[in-house]
Amino acid sequence: MAPAFLFSPNYQTHGEQVRLTTYNWQMAGCWRFSGVALLSFSFLTSPSSQGQSQKRAANNVGGEAERAVSLAENGQCTQALPVLKKQIRQTPDKDLKKRIGLDGLRCAMTHNDPYKALDYLDVLIHEFPRDPEVLYAATHAFSDLSLRTSQDLMHEAPFSYQVHELNAEALELQGKWDEAAVEYRKILDINPHLPGIHARMGRVLLSKPQPSATEVEQAKRNFEQELEIDPRNAAAEYVLGELAKEAKDWPTAIRHYSRATKLDTGFSEAYLGLGSALVSAKRFEDAIPPLETYEKLAPDSPTGHYQLALAYTGAGRKDDANREAALQRQAAESLEQVKRRIAEGLEQQKSPVGVETQDPPK
Repeated sequence: MAPAFLFSPNYQTHGEQVRLTTYNWQMAGCWRFSGVALLSFSFLTSPSSQGQSQKRAANNVGGEAERAVSLAENGQCTQALPVLKKQIRQTPDKDLKKRIGLDGLRCAMTHNDPYKALDYLDVLIHEFPRDPEVLYAATHAFSDLSLRTSQDLMHEAPFSYQVHELNAEALELQGKWDEAAVEYRKILDINPHLPGIHARMGRVLLSKPQPSATEVEQAKRNFEQELEIDPRNAAAEYVLGELAKEAKDWPTAIRHYSRATKLDTGFSEAYLGLGSALVSAKRFEDAIPPLETYEKLAPDSPTGHYQLALAYTGAGRKDDANREAALQRQAAESLEQVKRRIAEGLEQQKSPVGVETQDPPK
């Protein structure tokens, strides 16, 4: 996807700014003399005349936008698209802007010019970030763009490692872990030093419902190989910390978690892993700073409050421990309430709207 700033109205060349300025002056009632100089008609009119000119210009913009929307909604996308592209950034009317965006998006996606849909998506998502109709349309548009781009990749570079990577990702989504591993091995055959692939291989091996001890060991080796290729991979350090924690190898777990937090200072789960490993190793004072950092990053986590209460208790800070224990209970209760609301919502969706349930006849 092209950078969003490319679609910004502020990202214009000097020539584009001149053209837009000229257009706006003409709409406001400017006169051109001899094709050389522009003289604003506003210099020759009263303030009330200027206001009327601006109102007429706004009406002209709105009328042009309405006509373009009408063309699009009547299937005349070829004529409508150039006007819609211009008007979506000019019209001040929010409802009309949304119609322009949705109609332009549909026309671009259905008339063999899908990448121009990015212009409309940029405006729609920025202006209507919580609108369900916009989000629904954007979901389908991004999905279609993804499919189109993947087809382009298959056509242009069918034997590239990127095709194997795309296949592997699709197989992972389907839970076909062995098939995905085959694709990642093909990539490593092509380029054994490609960053990220050893980590993905390790992830596939650990994603199986019941990975064997051999598969866990293979995954561990893959993450270690990943770090040999990319020493700044915080995720690989974190997973190695998790594997060491499962094996109760606290020094190794602490070492990997600590590296992960240094590589990515916003990696909340790495702070939790580091703190909990230090608690398990009875290093309570050392556990407090990473757990306090995790609490700031994830204040609603019951696990974070629980681990911090253990660390405070071990360090002899009873008041702080009691406070964290209370926060842990509150967070757990809030989490249960959220789960209940979700479950109730799912149950309501199962029943037809407006149909009352009745007891079966006796």
